[in-house]
Amino acid sequence: MSPATIFNIHLVLGYVPWLLCFGAYIWPRLKLMDRGEAQRAIATLHSFRFFGLVFLLPGVVGPNLPAGFAIFAAYGDFATGLLAMLALLAVRRPPIFWPLVVAFNVVGIVDLVVDYYHGTVLDLPDLAGQLGATYAIPIIYVPVLMITHVAAFYLLARPQHKAAPGAGDEETGGLSSLRSPSSAR
Repeated sequence: MSPATIFNIHLVLGYVPWLLCFGAYIWPRLKLMDRGEAQRAIATLHSFRFFGLVFLLPGVVGPNLPAGFAIFAAYGDFATGLLAMLALLAVRRPPIFWPLVVAFNVVGIVDLVVDYYHGTVLDLPDLAGQLGATYAIPIIYVPVLMITHVAAFYLLARPQHKAAPGAGDEETGGLSSLRSPSSAR
């Protein structure tokens, strides 16, 4: 099998275990959580996206990794990670938290879609060896990022359930202030 074929198999099959895990363990919990808590959990995962800057480190990636892929992937991940961290810092201020949640999800999903586009146009599967130590990022990490962005948008779009007064305080560690402004009234 060619390296390009192996990379494409890895890329596609990277979604299978994450979808199975997400469907069995993560999604059922996210759906039951307060809207703010669910977004906070997703933001926590995405706050690690500063790691994407590794695409710019010589010696970690090969010298022939296309700059058109590496630069956008690195800075798109970095921007998403910073926005997710800002959202986490603003968690107790809903008027700031919610726009940051939307921002990190929009920037993050655009980053991933453009990375897939660049990877296709620049024939990344034929250059998969140039990913070096970062090979695992598109195979293992990107699928869960994409899945959680889709989940975040779904959760943002669905109506917020009216919670009983004080409900969820034990489960959220007293963070009931994360409810959307409309549900806090």
